[in-house]
Amino acid sequence: MKRLLSIIGAISLVGTSTTSLVACNTKEYSSEKLKELKEKNKINTTDENVKNNLEWISPQEKPFNKVDNKWYYVIWKGRNWNITKFKNDEEIIPPKHEYEYKLLQEKEEYKIQLRYYSHNDTKIDLIIFKSINEPTLIWGKNSNNFKSIYRWNLDTKESNLIIDNKGNVKVK
Repeated sequence: MKRLLSIIGAISLVGTSTTSLVACNTKEYSSEKLKELKEKNKINTTDENVKNNLEWISPQEKPFNKVDNKWYYVIWKGRNWNITKFKNDEEIIPPKHEYEYKLLQEKEEYKIQLRYYSHNDTKIDLIIFKSINEPTLIWGKNSNNFKSIYRWNLDTKESNLIIDNKGNVKVK
């Protein structure tokens, strides 16, 4: 009986830890929670055009898996806080080897890229890459180096954003 309880306990422990590991990989929000987070993460400005059209984006939305011709603002940290602005207007071709990428910005020794992995189910990840010897930092998976990502939802002139030394976004 003791042995049976020991085996059952070991199986439930392994099952619990595996579920926990999978759950920690990415944050999945309910539609209500996602809506609440989008409202909470709006840029605080008196400019109603910016307030209504600059949308905070969650990794679960997978915004880079298709071309949408929208401008994106990525707030990320290398040595200092940075803001990278790019237009999602170019399809990344599926890789023939391990991955294909689109370089968005090179700053100091860091590169920020959209990377299409051949073995990845999310298809395209936003990453910060430093060097071969450093870990690749992936938005929404293993990195606190990404603070926020915003999408400009109009086809008209995009907003001009700046970032302070604490990583806070401001409208210029």
